[in-house]
Amino acid sequence: MILNFLKAIGKYRWHAVAITWVVALAGWAVVLKLPNQYQASARVYVDTQNILKPLLSGMTTVPNLDQQVQFMRRTLLSRPNVERVIREVDLDVQASNSREMDKLVEEMTSRIKMAGTQRDDIYTITYTGASAKEAKDVVQAFLTIFVEGSYTGKRQDSEKAVQFIDDQIRGYEERLAAAENSLKEFKLRNMGMLPREGADYSARMAATNEALNQARLELSEAEQARNAIRRQISGDTSGGPGKRALPVPTDPALEERIAATNKTLDSLRTQYTEQHPDIIANKRLLEQLLARKADEAKNIKPSGDPGASYSPMLQQLNVQLSDAEARVASLQARVAEYSNRVATLRSQSQQVPEIEAQLAQLNRDYEVNRSNYQRLVERRESAKLSGDLSSATDMLTFRVIDPPTAPPLPSGPNRLQLFSVVFVGALIAGLAGAFLMSQLRPTFLSQASLRDTTGVPILGSISMNWTGEQTVRRKRRLVALAASVVLLFGAYGAGVAAILVRPM
Repeated sequence: MILNFLKAIGKYRWHAVAITWVVALAGWAVVLKLPNQYQASARVYVDTQNILKPLLSGMTTVPNLDQQVQFMRRTLLSRPNVERVIREVDLDVQASNSREMDKLVEEMTSRIKMAGTQRDDIYTITYTGASAKEAKDVVQAFLTIFVEGSYTGKRQDSEKAVQFIDDQIRGYEERLAAAENSLKEFKLRNMGMLPREGADYSARMAATNEALNQARLELSEAEQARNAIRRQISGDTSGGPGKRALPVPTDPALEERIAATNKTLDSLRTQYTEQHPDIIANKRLLEQLLARKADEAKNIKPSGDPGASYSPMLQQLNVQLSDAEARVASLQARVAEYSNRVATLRSQSQQVPEIEAQLAQLNRDYEVNRSNYQRLVERRESAKLSGDLSSATDMLTFRVIDPPTAPPLPSGPNRLQLFSVVFVGALIAGLAGAFLMSQLRPTFLSQASLRDTTGVPILGSISMNWTGEQTVRRKRRLVALAASVVLLFGAYGAGVAAILVRPM
């Protein structure tokens, strides 16, 4: 198969050489006419480590500098930025309509490259243009946009945040004023029924009942003490009229039991009716104690001394009686006052809890608005500080490592590589053309192919006998073919040498 392939190509060798020359010359002409490309680049270091970040981390929202840099990197090649660069480097004069402008934007977007790593914080901006000045100007414009983007974006965001918070604060100020007025009017309308010192209706009712019971107990004790003094002063004995018994001290234990029984009875009366078994039992015990006290009083021996009424002890008892009467009167007034308070609270039993619930709701609404207002004020100051912090040039430092420069030599296209590719392509095109022609005009190049095709046995073959003149002519053609091939390789070598000596 290989031999047949070579014979087929050899039959149309002049066609192969012609096709190779045509393709090579056309391809080399195109490669040599390609416009030069100039590549300019710039490297910039972004310093995101700043001492202000740990110092202000608890006072305000510290911007995420790494995220900000990544955002600027992704938005650098946006259409508004590309159009801005086109206008700055005066490339817009090449576009007379919107379609041509779109084409310019697409070409610049495809030629501009930005590379870098977040770990190293070093970013490279590269652009390939038709001239060295254009490449330098474009890279410089994109570098300026990249640096300026860190100073305007966050500042604008902070100003919008402060403006929004100010609007919310004004709204909450109006709500606070309305809540304060509602709370003031409610307190003025229900001044007498509002809870005092955090005590609600139930606590006030329980405290008033406890005070009433205590006052009744003290009144009972004072009345008992007063009656005892009276009996000591004016108690009669069985000795007859006109005889007055000497005041003798009563049994202290009996008096204490009577006082305790009265206290228990008063406490039970605040909770139960008179028919309750405990109240009936205590009343029976009190009657027994009083009867016992009366029996002891009957056994007092009268005094036969007519001057006993004028004794110092009697005078002292009279003074004690006056004090006891005054104490009883004050305690009666106290009991009456507490009884009125209890009655008033009971009459307000339906209104006071509702008023307390309304007051709690008003206080809750007021506290919610006040808390939100205070937080908004704090957030506003934090937003202002964050805006000032973001606009500080030392928060995000840009250091240009390699500034953009105009390249002295073109960076492309790679004419040497393209020249070689064209040459190899021309050789392949010539061989392919010769083989294709052999397939379009097939001939039998061997006895085996003829026998396989016709199925007829081959008895013999006749060789070609060349005359002297034909042999000379054949040699000349072979020399011419070799010369054309050598000349083709020579042209390729000359072109490579020219490109290496002087890149266009």
